Amino acid sequence: MEIIQYTEEHKMFRDSVRKYLENEVVPHIEEWEKAGITPKSAWKKLGDQGFLCMNVPEEYGGLGADFLYSVIMTEEMTRTNHSGLCTALHSDVVVPYITTFGSEELKKKYLPGCVSGDTISAVAMTEPNTGSDLAAIKTTAVEDGDDVIINGQKNFISNGINCGLCIVAARDPKADSPYSAIDLYVVEEGTPGFEKGKQIEKIGWHSQDTAELYFTDCRVPIANRLGAKGTGFLHLMAKLQQERLMVAIGAVAAAEYMLDITIDYCKERTVFGKPISKFQHSQFEIVEMATEIKLGRTFLDKLIVEHIEGKNVVVEVSMAKYWTTEMANRVADRCLQLYGGYGYCEEYPIARAWRDIRVTRIFAGTNEIMKQIAARFMGL
Repeated sequence: MEIIQYTEEHKMFRDSVRKYLENEVVPHIEEWEKAGITPKSAWKKLGDQGFLCMNVPEEYGGLGADFLYSVIMTEEMTRTNHSGLCTALHSDVVVPYITTFGSEELKKKYLPGCVSGDTISAVAMTEPNTGSDLAAIKTTAVEDGDDVIINGQKNFISNGINCGLCIVAARDPKADSPYSAIDLYVVEEGTPGFEKGKQIEKIGWHSQDTAELYFTDCRVPIANRLGAKGTGFLHLMAKLQQERLMVAIGAVAAAEYMLDITIDYCKERTVFGKPISKFQHSQFEIVEMATEIKLGRTFLDKLIVEHIEGKNVVVEVSMAKYWTTEMANRVADRCLQLYGGYGYCEEYPIARAWRDIRVTRIFAGTNEIMKQIAARFMGL
């Protein structure tokens, strides 16, 4: 019996998403990869189809859909073998901060645009000298009447160029504890003092815009704070379980995709008078990868169910994030090797998949941090 019980509605949704992506996204991927960014219009079209922020309540423009719709969307987007339309980041990482912790005023103001695709979102935590250690961020938010004045720099911000709003983590320099010092603020594009820096050139994820963000005496209403004062760090910790679960979902889907295209290639490519798939070495490689992927899928699906049930699976998700991304990286390398020299050529999809999977071991908390989290909860 399958661990996840998808309904007929879920299956119909998957078919609809796959067909849309094949017709409206895949034909443009090469263009977006070369441009180094995905046009905002592509996001708007996703919104028009109802493919963004599906879990947002209906009163704010969403569908009020269950988490499995997000799982399906992430898996199908991953199979397009590109990163520009990172719907998981927008729909399942950033926007839930507003849905969960935002005031009624903020929800009414920002959620409809996020659902429609008119507004692309980003979250700004990482700084030039602060990555995994969130409590050590230097960006400040100083209260001044009904506003806060934000100063600081953020780095490696996905959707940094395209974002119409950004959730910014900043600290009160007067707070006693670094953990209670942090708050989250919604900052709109065009706010005086908020500037987008250069787009960062990366090894992979070429169609996904990543940028530096600068805040210089950026005045934002205190009303744009998410939750009570001093709760920002707790909010970040509360949402990291889902963020890291989304990474694991993408990693397993990527591994499945890479194995599928490699099997097809091995069946078609002939050497020494027979298909590569008929050589024992190739068969062993493929079976070993398929076994690892199946193990990852089984573990992942169990966690998805438990996450939907509202269980605290922080330890298990930390394990899954590090293990599935390590596994997907191994699969990428072994698949590329089976392609031989062609695997190193841009015209073959395994080349991009191999490049793009590498960062999954770094973002959303490095794999080393994932192991530290698990070890701490295990009492080590």
